[in-house]
Amino acid sequence: MDLRRTMLFMPGNNPGMLQNGGVFGADAIILDLEDAVAPQEKDAARLLVAQALQTVDYGDSEKVVRINTLDTFGRQDIKAIVPCRPDALLVPKVESPEDIKEAARLVAAYEQPGQTPVKLIALLETPCGIAEAYRIARADKRVVALAFGAEDYTTSLGAKRTKEGTEIFSARTMVVNSAAAAGVQSIDTPFTDVNDQDGLIADTELAKRLGFKGKLAINPRQIDDIHKVFNPTEQDIVWAERVIKAIRKAEAEGSGVASLDGKMVDAPIVARAERILYLAQLLGLAGGGLL
Repeated sequence: MDLRRTMLFMPGNNPGMLQNGGVFGADAIILDLEDAVAPQEKDAARLLVAQALQTVDYGDSEKVVRINTLDTFGRQDIKAIVPCRPDALLVPKVESPEDIKEAARLVAAYEQPGQTPVKLIALLETPCGIAEAYRIARADKRVVALAFGAEDYTTSLGAKRTKEGTEIFSARTMVVNSAAAAGVQSIDTPFTDVNDQDGLIADTELAKRLGFKGKLAINPRQIDDIHKVFNPTEQDIVWAERVIKAIRKAEAEGSGVASLDGKMVDAPIVARAERILYLAQLLGLAGGGLL
């Protein structure tokens, strides 16, 4: 599973940002052709992003392009961008499985021979998209994640967007549950006040507790704080190591269930420990060697 603790938006019409996108350390960078680009600049931005994909070294960051909706400029985006070998496309305002199926059909049509298949991330920003989240996640094998966009969603509800996020709690849990049921990742909505560090950390901690695997970011300054929240702590790693050792000892003794500190260690606990150690391994932290 790819690491997507942070997915950083960069405007597709800003050559400076496109050139330097790899230096920020985000797990994924999103070259944005949609909201960040005015209609009269779409063609120029598309050319810029296509060129950046072919010439800029983004290091270990996953290269994602947010296209426009298919009923506006999305088809032109796919035709121009897919042959430039992005890792994934972020498809905005997905409301039905048919939206994903059509995007996947177009992607397949423009992939080049031998090209690594382009993944799809469905951005859910409307009540219909949230209601169809599970079917959207299962619509095509290219889908690797569901992302949540709260600004458009709350506008559709007619609700006021607040920092505490009461108005989006139900949608968040539906996205997380649908993604988990479909076996794909869930990525939380961005925190839009870039000057409120405490608010960002609190919002990210809530997202992690709900089960999100990462968060959209709108400013490079948000990356480190989001990573700190999603990274396993030393305490997490020590606990996970003890769990794995306990279950292996039990298995060697012919049992599938172990006990640790008076609590039963069964399959869900083991799965949680394995995920912590997997993350530790990806991040080069101690503890990954047990897997």
